Amino acid sequence: MGTATQFLPLVLLVFLMYFLLIRPQKRREKETAAMRNSVRVGDEVITIGGLRGRIVKTRDESLVIEVGADKLKFEIMRWAISKIETKSGRDFDEEEDSDTEGFSQKKVMPKRMKKVSKAAEEEKKDETSEDVE
Repeated sequence: MGTATQFLPLVLLVFLMYFLLIRPQKRREKETAAMRNSVRVGDEVITIGGLRGRIVKTRDESLVIEVGADKLKFEIMRWAISKIETKSGRDFDEEEDSDTEGFSQKKVMPKRMKKVSKAAEEEKKDETSEDVE
């Protein structure tokens, strides 16, 4: 009977660790795996590296995402998806905030820089050199 009472705190500690640490971590892993397996073409995602793009093609273990204004395509692994920003046409109404009802979000695209001819560059250099003198 004496040895059983000595092991009781150890057994309680193991159960406590299981319910506070191990079980919630496994649940988060299952949720993350389900999120990564539910991505479809057209979803906007953020990778663990911080790239934001739209899924163009899905494969078993990899995805092809389109990034930026130049529509550059990257092939990434499924495990590299950190977050799904917008889902393509499915359950999107449930995810919208009530604050934005009636207002449409305009997607802001980066401005393209204009090419400057060599003659214009030389004129700018001449103007700045005259200002310095």
